[in-house]
Amino acid sequence: MRNLVLSDIHANLTALRAVLAAAGEVDQIWCLGDIVGYGPDPNECVEVVRGLNNLVCIMGNHDAAVCERIPMETFNPDARESIYWTRDQISTANLDWLSKLPDKIELETATLAHGSPRNPIWEYLLDPITATQNFKHFSTTVCFVGHTHIPITYQHLKFRPASLIPASTEEVFKIIGRVIINPGSVGQPRDHDARASFGIFDTSQLTWQQMRASYNYEEVQGRILSADLPEKHAMRLSTGW
Repeated sequence: MRNLVLSDIHANLTALRAVLAAAGEVDQIWCLGDIVGYGPDPNECVEVVRGLNNLVCIMGNHDAAVCERIPMETFNPDARESIYWTRDQISTANLDWLSKLPDKIELETATLAHGSPRNPIWEYLLDPITATQNFKHFSTTVCFVGHTHIPITYQHLKFRPASLIPASTEEVFKIIGRVIINPGSVGQPRDHDARASFGIFDTSQLTWQQMRASYNYEEVQGRILSADLPEKHAMRLSTGW
């Protein structure tokens, strides 16, 4: 089975459409949360995701904040401004759908969490030490996370700490041992590559293919500024940071 794995759409409809087109035919779509926040298209993105066939979706920290599930004080001022704006824009039906998303799902072939398997909403996996500590918090061979907006893989072999494997679109990665994989961000990449980031997990071959999709980020920047959202959230799209 070919599973499209995507995360951190952040209300960027143009990037989301580019990813869905680039992914091609897939059997399932796994969304790791943060459908909203930062970007100008919260309702449109939720509606596209809700309408996807064979969807498995979890909640991210921005989704939780829009649903008033977590305190706003934990976000920086620009992020808070975007969340307040999103609360004013989001429809009742889309808010209700977001509020019912789980924060973690364990499937037969993989575990899905936004931040980490240990702390699904908040923890950032940014180094091998933190990643190593998290392997005991899921039982599947593979765990997919988002949140950092940086595509990366942590591989854990027996009796060894996790090693960091940088993402590469040049070759398909054969999964050996246990891994935590971050597909990067669809709508706001932060690895100095402006292209939307996502990947394909093949459960029959046990492989991961990191992918990127170009899109018209200038169009999105214009919509962010027209909505009077923070300029920072527009400018970083052109640099992938």
